[in-house]
Amino acid sequence: MSIPKHVLEVPSKILNEVSRVIRGLENVKTALIIALFCEGHVLLEGYPGVGKTTLAKVFAKAIGGVFKRIQFTPDLLPADIIGFYMYSVEGKRKLVKGPIFANIVLADELNRATPRTQSALLEAMQEGQVTIEGERHQLPKPFIVIASQIPYGAEGTYPLTEVQIDRFMFRVWVDYPDPEVEADVVKNIDYIDEVVELDKVETVTSPNEILNIINYAKKIYVDEKIVKYIVEIVRSVRKHPDVLLGPSPRASIALFKGSRIKALLEGRDYVIPDDVKSLAHLALDHRIRLKSEALIEGKKPEEIVDEVLKTTPVPKW
Repeated sequence: MSIPKHVLEVPSKILNEVSRVIRGLENVKTALIIALFCEGHVLLEGYPGVGKTTLAKVFAKAIGGVFKRIQFTPDLLPADIIGFYMYSVEGKRKLVKGPIFANIVLADELNRATPRTQSALLEAMQEGQVTIEGERHQLPKPFIVIASQIPYGAEGTYPLTEVQIDRFMFRVWVDYPDPEVEADVVKNIDYIDEVVELDKVETVTSPNEILNIINYAKKIYVDEKIVKYIVEIVRSVRKHPDVLLGPSPRASIALFKGSRIKALLEGRDYVIPDDVKSLAHLALDHRIRLKSEALIEGKKPEEIVDEVLKTTPVPKW
């Protein structure tokens, strides 16, 4: 099966357009592209001021569709996110849609909100719908949540629940920029205006085109041995002696779907083991909770995933 030219061109166009404004962060851009064509959600975690919000806004502008930003704060309520019914004195009601009704939703500093407010995203992220006063309302397609959060333990934050974390296909750490990139930003700071820069970002695709590629990606061949390899990796993480709570089946699904897009980005119509390996940390690290003894010893989820990847037999043909 030969991959059509336009299917290969769209992801490249998005990456190129985002890179015109955002310097560095190549791993984050790739993760966003893969999640987009998997209909998955991405959690960006990192220190304040490293460009998480700007990256999400530029990415949303490049892919088109409706974009909404929600600034999460401790006093934010679920109705502020999903919407509510407004009643008139005559008894008539009108639906006031919340910012969740968009193709791209930027949930900025998600862990600033209380668990009650965070939970307003659960149904939307899993089922692509919200329920308001007992009535279900479908969200636009494609629908993707790009959430940012500051590291756990920071003042004024509420740790995300396990259920909330599991809804994110990938978790990406946004680190401080390389010295060359930071020097370039500092040198040109007088000429950089975020609003102007966003105005310069061109929309290079459309929601319909993205949906077409999402459907096409389902044709990418995944051998039965690759499927077993994915399941074995996830099961091995769960059974690791240092793991208290392991990845759910959503992790296996994330690796399966993500590997198909990774293959597509490299111009292949079939998945290889390296596709799975390259996404393992993105899909698994945030879904691992370690035992207290392992934490005392300084173990990290990344180390568990590395161990499993080294010991899990790679399929051969």
